[in-house]
Amino acid sequence: MNVIAERIAEFLREFPPFNNLSLEELKLVSNSIRVINLEKQKVLFQINDSLHDSFYVVASGVINLSVIADAEETLLNKCLPGDVFGLRPFFAKNNYMMTAKAREESIVYAIPITTFRPFVAQNAEVLNFLLESFANNSNDPRDRENKGKLLSDNVVFSGQQSDIHYLQSLSYNKTPIKVSASSIVRDVAQLMTDNLTNSVFVTDNAFPIGIVTDTDIRSKIGTGRFLITNTVDKIMSSPVITVTENVSLAEAQLLMLKNNVSHLCVTQDGSEKSDIKGVISEHDLIVAQASNPGVLIKEIKRSKDAKDLKHVRSRLTEIIQTSISKNVPLTHVCNIAGEINLAIVKRSIELSILDLGSPPARFAFLCIGSQGRKEQLLLTDQDNILVFEDVATDKYKEVKDYFLKLSKKTINILEKVGYDICPNGHNASNILWCKSLTDWIKQYENWMNTPGEISNEISSIFFDYEIAFGEPKIEEAITNVIFKNIKKQKLFFDYLGNDAIKKPAPLSFFKKFNVEEDGIHKDKFDIKTKALMPLIDGARLFTMSNNIKGINNTYMRFKQLAMDDPKHSEIFLNCAEAFLVLSKFRTLEGLRNDNSGQYITIEELSKADREILKSALAPMKDLEELIKDSFQLTQFS
Repeated sequence: MNVIAERIAEFLREFPPFNNLSLEELKLVSNSIRVINLEKQKVLFQINDSLHDSFYVVASGVINLSVIADAEETLLNKCLPGDVFGLRPFFAKNNYMMTAKAREESIVYAIPITTFRPFVAQNAEVLNFLLESFANNSNDPRDRENKGKLLSDNVVFSGQQSDIHYLQSLSYNKTPIKVSASSIVRDVAQLMTDNLTNSVFVTDNAFPIGIVTDTDIRSKIGTGRFLITNTVDKIMSSPVITVTENVSLAEAQLLMLKNNVSHLCVTQDGSEKSDIKGVISEHDLIVAQASNPGVLIKEIKRSKDAKDLKHVRSRLTEIIQTSISKNVPLTHVCNIAGEINLAIVKRSIELSILDLGSPPARFAFLCIGSQGRKEQLLLTDQDNILVFEDVATDKYKEVKDYFLKLSKKTINILEKVGYDICPNGHNASNILWCKSLTDWIKQYENWMNTPGEISNEISSIFFDYEIAFGEPKIEEAITNVIFKNIKKQKLFFDYLGNDAIKKPAPLSFFKKFNVEEDGIHKDKFDIKTKALMPLIDGARLFTMSNNIKGINNTYMRFKQLAMDDPKHSEIFLNCAEAFLVLSKFRTLEGLRNDNSGQYITIEELSKADREILKSALAPMKDLEELIKDSFQLTQFS
């Protein structure tokens, strides 16, 4: 092995995805790498160029990736040493959709795809990195407004990698065309044209024995190797690679790479001796990858306005819908949705700051309520507060005015995305909820020392918060004040306890659902107020009284309580599961009707679902008794 190849291998091992390969594997790859010197402004490839046989890694310098949008060139990405680009030949067949140009004198490594493909097929981490990199930079610029230099391309997705792959939706054709082996090629080609499809399955007794694609027609009929009057079994590719209906995106991509095919046959049990249920194409994988939650967060970072953010949020809805239909655990869905919702809030604040100018003081923008608990799966209200650091008295009004303007702009962007403004005014644009740290400390101490006074019934959701933007130490200061005051506040727990149990009972004495008796929601069941809120309030109450910090999510609160209090673990675990079941009912209702899902029409549920819903309400009685017993409620009873 020559010295240059050895140096390349040492360089590559410092960067993803190559750091997932052994040094020996990298040396094998490096032997076939070409080193390309690019002068400043030299183009490596441009829009509509035919695909190269390699992809590229920047060794030194900077490579700009740009697209043409609205007749002007727009920077899509800047590639620095170690960055991978030019992945289109790996995952697509059409020409390049962007231009790669050296911003300064640069060196790039050209890695032949045929050399690297086996390592991708054997290593899911490498594949997933390349997939995400490709999807992130392959969006058609005509699909969105994309003017001006993109502000940031550095993003870390804090969710678990397994969660990301778990939630990737994979839509594919559920009604593939099927023909018999004796069908004539001409007729099959006409059938494909009429149905606007690029593949048909050849079957025997309804089972797949082969596949014919556009490529077969071009390479076997167009070249004259076979006649158009031949039977289709002469040109079909066989055997067909079959998969189950719930195949993951990563598994599908690995199978295509390993078997060097462009289509997979979905069958009932995943075998070739089973009924055909669909066909997955390479294009389906690219579309699915573009809805990867990690990619969505990167798109949020690039968004220029509310319109861009709304587009990403609509794709989150698709992920949630697909995930629930595939019975993905709701905890995974909440984790991903929570991260994306927070990223949207953060980007809204960044856009507002770009418009207003730099903040005059450090601050923290906190999401409260369902967003603060990472339980907002539907486009429900936005609740938030803003805390800015203490400033000199003569500067207070000027500083507060800036942050009120910042909050108003942010909240207007979020409203355009689809998050309604809280009808109770729990927004940072409200003069009451945008103030200095000292004022907020007084506010929290007041809530805890004199609960229930001066319309303080609203105080409980302010104890569920998550920082979306700003200085973490400000959030930490709020938390420290709360837990410092908790130790001496029996009255506060008395108030919270009564608040948790005063909601209307979900079931009547005869175990019938207590539905609304009048109004526009007459005869519907209020699953938020009568079922979810008592669990949310109970989890908050016990978490705070047990001095458990840093856990806001209701399900996770109950799980932690079960570990901390083994004596009552069964109650807490039952409540945790009940919360997931009830949340799923609400989410499905909201997705079906494009609303908050708060009111459920019981008659529309199947008998089985009605029983499941009733069972989920059962633990609430035990929780209520535990609250009464633990806090010996008197003051507000």
